[in-house]
Amino acid sequence: MEQEKHIAFKLFDVYDVSGIEIKDAALKPYINLAPKLLLKSHGRIGKFSKTKVNVIERLAARLQVPGHVGKKHRIISSWSSGKYNRNMKTVLEVLEIIAKKTGKNPVQVFVTAIENGSPRDEITVIEHAGARYPQAVDCSPIRRIDLAIRWMIQGAYGKSFGKAKKMVNSLADEIIKASEGSSESYARSKANEAEKQADSAR
Repeated sequence: MEQEKHIAFKLFDVYDVSGIEIKDAALKPYINLAPKLLLKSHGRIGKFSKTKVNVIERLAARLQVPGHVGKKHRIISSWSSGKYNRNMKTVLEVLEIIAKKTGKNPVQVFVTAIENGSPRDEITVIEHAGARYPQAVDCSPIRRIDLAIRWMIQGAYGKSFGKAKKMVNSLADEIIKASEGSSESYARSKANEAEKQADSAR
C-alpha cells in the first residue's frame, strides 16, 4: 500500500506559508502565519491576543482603523465601511497584485516589509523636576509589528486619497517598496526617522 503524500495546508487555500522565512529573530515568535481558509478570530482569543492572530488578519483589521494622520484622520477613516468582507477583499486583491509584480510569495514579501518597516528603538518623553526631555527606549516586538502595519496603511492612504490611484494598488506598491528597503516607502522612512531620533536622544 502506497503511503499517502502529505499535503501542506495553505493560507486561503492559495498561499503556501510553510516556507516563509523570518530573518529577524526578535519578531519571529510574534508573527503568526497560521494557515487558515478564513481569517476571522472575532477578537476572542485571550491574553497576548495579537500574537495569536494571523498577521494578514491584522493588516485587514488595520485598514478600518488607520490611526491619526493629522487633520485628514476623519476623512481617511471614512473610506472603509468597517465590514470584514470589504477589508479582506482589499487585502486579497493586494496579495494578488504583489504576486504578479514580484513573482514571489506575497506573504513572504509582506513579512519582509514588516521587518524593514519596523523601528528597533524610539523615543519617549521623560518628565523630571518639571523638565521634559526625550529618552531613547527599545521598541517591543509587538509594537514594532503594529507600527510597521500602521505606517504601511497610512502611507498607502496618503498616496491614494483624492487621487486617481486606487487604494489596492497604492498599498501593494507600499508593501513592495518596504520589502525592498526603499526610501520611497513611507513605513521605511518613518522607521528610519524614529531610529535617528532615538540615537540623538541617547
